[in-house]
Amino acid sequence: MFGQSENKAGIVTYGVYVPRFRILPEEIARIWGENGDAVKKGLMIYSKSVPYPDEDVITISVEAARNALARSGIDPEEIGAVYVGSESHPYAVKPSGTIVAEAIGASHFITVADYEFACKAGTAAIQTSMGLVSSGMVKYSLAIGSDTSQGAPGDALEYSASAGGAAFVIGRENMIAKINRTFSFTSDTPDFWRREGQAYPSHGGRFTGEPAYFRHVSTCARELMKLQGTSAADYDYAVFHQPNGKFPTRVAQMLGFEKRQIETGLMTPYIGNTYSASMMIGLAAILDIAKPGDRIFGVAFGSGAGSDGFDITVTDEMGTFNRDAAPTVRQLVERSEILDYGTYAKFKGKIAMKE
Repeated sequence: MFGQSENKAGIVTYGVYVPRFRILPEEIARIWGENGDAVKKGLMIYSKSVPYPDEDVITISVEAARNALARSGIDPEEIGAVYVGSESHPYAVKPSGTIVAEAIGASHFITVADYEFACKAGTAAIQTSMGLVSSGMVKYSLAIGSDTSQGAPGDALEYSASAGGAAFVIGRENMIAKINRTFSFTSDTPDFWRREGQAYPSHGGRFTGEPAYFRHVSTCARELMKLQGTSAADYDYAVFHQPNGKFPTRVAQMLGFEKRQIETGLMTPYIGNTYSASMMIGLAAILDIAKPGDRIFGVAFGSGAGSDGFDITVTDEMGTFNRDAAPTVRQLVERSEILDYGTYAKFKGKIAMKE
C-alpha cells in the first residue's frame, strides 16, 4: 500500500506567484442575471485571480520557482529534477518543465516531466520528488503546481476557476519542514473531465461532493492519521484542497479540525480555485508564519479522483530561513486590480478576435 514507509525528505524552500488581476463574483453574476451575493455566500468566494494575456502555466511556474530560489542559497544547477503539475499546460506536445528548468538556470543534466491529475498534479510532483531525494538519486527536486484554469461562460466553474502557482524544492539537507509521511487514496470517479480539443471542462454535478471530494479527502486524511497515530488535535495547522471556500471548511469539521487550524491556509475565498496550486498555496501561506516545531496536516484532491495527504513538521531551520526574500502569499493576495467582465473575457480568450 502506498504511503506505508516513512520519508527522509522535506521542504527546503518554497515560492508562490498569483496574478494581480481579480474579478468579483457579483460582476460575473451581473452578466448572467444571477444573484451575486447568493453566489458569494454559496461558494464562499469573494474574488478570483485572472492571468494577464501573456501569463500562462509556464510563466507562473517560473515566477514561483524564482521566488523559491530567492529564499535559499541553492545553486539551480544542483536541482536534479523538475516536475510541473497542471491541467492547463500551454502545449499538448511540448513540456512546460523544460522551459521552467532553462529559465531558472538548472543544469541540462536533469530529469524533467509534466504531470496531470486535475488539482493534485502538483502534490503528485512533490511525492515523486520525495522518492528521488530519499533514494539519493538527486540532491534537490523542484515540484510545481500551476494552473490557469478554465470555466465556460455562464458555468458554475466560471466563479471559481482562477490562476496561480506554487513551487517547492524538496531535499534532505537544510529542510525547513520535514515531511514525516505521505499517503494517497485513489479511485475512478467521473466527477470532472476535459477531452483533447475541448476548450472547457465538463463536470458531473452530483458526483462532485460526496463520492468525489469528501470521500477521497476524508478517507485519505483518516488513513494518514491512523498511520501516524494522531488526531486533528495534534496539528497546529491544516490545509485541504479548495475548489471553493465551503468544501474545505466542511471537511475540516468532519475530521475534527477547528477554524483556527484552517483559516491561515484558506486562500480560495480571496483568489479562487488555483487547481493544481490550491493546496500548495495554502501550505505556503502556513509556512509564511509557521514556527519551529509546528505540525501541519495537508490533503490535496484531484478530480478523477484521488487525494494526497501529508504530515509535516516545521524544523529549527525555519528560524533562520529568509522568508522576506520573496513575497508572502498574503502580500500576493493583497496586490490586486479589479477587472470588469469585458476585460476579464478578453484576458481569458473568451472573446474571439476577428482575423
